[in-house]
Amino acid sequence: MTDAIYPDLQGHPVLITGGASGIGAGLVEAFAAQDARVGFIDIEKAAGELLAERLTQDDRTVAFACADLTRTDDLRAAIADLRARLGPFTVLLNNAASDERHRLEDIDDAYFDARIAVNLKHQVFAAQAVIPDMIAAGGGSIVMFGSHSWLLGMGGMPLYSASKSAVLGLTRALARDYGRHGIRVNHFAPGWTMTERQLTKWLTPEADAMRAERQALPDRLYPADIARVALFLASDQSKAITAQTIVADAGWA
Repeated sequence: MTDAIYPDLQGHPVLITGGASGIGAGLVEAFAAQDARVGFIDIEKAAGELLAERLTQDDRTVAFACADLTRTDDLRAAIADLRARLGPFTVLLNNAASDERHRLEDIDDAYFDARIAVNLKHQVFAAQAVIPDMIAAGGGSIVMFGSHSWLLGMGGMPLYSASKSAVLGLTRALARDYGRHGIRVNHFAPGWTMTERQLTKWLTPEADAMRAERQALPDRLYPADIARVALFLASDQSKAITAQTIVADAGWA
């Protein structure tokens, strides 16, 4: 497959949260291949440094900042560091999340706060940090990553589902508030994507057969498939799209 080229992304500073592995790493690679100036944040220091080093050796402009996204001061400091290295951000991909399984009966205050922080809170503060850059630039694109899981009514992770459904409300509010500045905000809900984590923890032969049956398109989805949609949403080619939900789950939901 020959991937599309988006000239408007070339040389533009792009910020990606949770970019060291999984879908996030696929995003970093895809935007780097567009010759964007890519900055990404992740708590996984070794994986982040390895990815940045590999892509930089390919003459890409990629910078990594290690930070715990759930600590707002650390998140702000990481964004400031990457801005100093790459320039003001005109694209934000709020990707970081954790789909840790849990039961309602086991939730306490600390666990509640931790799940909301990793799946929702950082999206608020990352957007807060880069929107002034976008206003100054006359526009920008924010892609807020949700999940198709809550659209399907999946169980086994109520706080993840609650957080991800809240991303839709946050998206529509930000799109309305900042559209007058030329800033687009969209809610992107990937389907079951075959990251290393998913392949290791959840993909059994029975689960894979169920997935293939329920998807309209039976092939597995991989991070590169999700990244192709994100590139379109980030680029000026989607300039007419904002406050929308884009579902990329091969027709499952």
